[in-house]
Amino acid sequence: MTDSPTDPRLLVHAYLDGELDPAHVLEIERRLAEDPALAAEHARIAALRQLIAERLPREPAPAGLARRIEAAIGAPPATARPPHLSSARPSWRALAASVVAAAFVASSSTWWVVRPGPAGTVADMVVSSHLRALMAPQPFDVASSDRHTVKPWFNGRIPESPRVVDVEGFPLVGGRVDVIDRVPVPTLVYRLREHLISLSALPSGALPGAAPPPAIAGYNIVTWSEAGTTYWAVSDLGAADLDAFAKAFRAAAS
Repeated sequence: MTDSPTDPRLLVHAYLDGELDPAHVLEIERRLAEDPALAAEHARIAALRQLIAERLPREPAPAGLARRIEAAIGAPPATARPPHLSSARPSWRALAASVVAAAFVASSSTWWVVRPGPAGTVADMVVSSHLRALMAPQPFDVASSDRHTVKPWFNGRIPESPRVVDVEGFPLVGGRVDVIDRVPVPTLVYRLREHLISLSALPSGALPGAAPPPAIAGYNIVTWSEAGTTYWAVSDLGAADLDAFAKAFRAAAS
């Protein structure tokens, strides 16, 4: 790299990928120390990378891939190559690994967001949606602390507007539409101090799955059902604070 990109978040990605030269490493480390927002972005990207590493299963190459790659690049089959070319030419496995690596770097974040977890659990999908929102320019599609503004915004975007309430101690900051297993669902965004809470409302029984874990990749989860709707609250808040939010939401007047 010779010049810094305009957006320092691009430097963060390159820094985590180990692609920066020593001068740029020092530059981004200085920026991370001075800029809390950039440091938070670094933490979110690192958490997403860890989640992908933990949850993304390795899959064997499909049968016949070697022959298709060799045919595409015009390489002779391995058995037909002269011995003196065996070390000069990369193997089909190396070529395949390069193609897969390039595709993964270009699309891994988006692919993980829309791909169900290994057990197909709703928990994996709502946490992925929360992570995607944190990495977006803003974590909501409609920004407002007024529930009378947020609730009507969902009209026409999903079949039924969600229950939107004022939760004491947890101000409403907006809402968005997430897609969970190809089902559009409303998600409300609340806040406690600098921590955001994503609260998704799914039709009860629409997306069956295993009992949710209390946390995934450092993000706590609380879920409950009422009036035909199952609510999923996800946040990096402590478990006690997230439980308090769930209780306050359930007790709030509509």
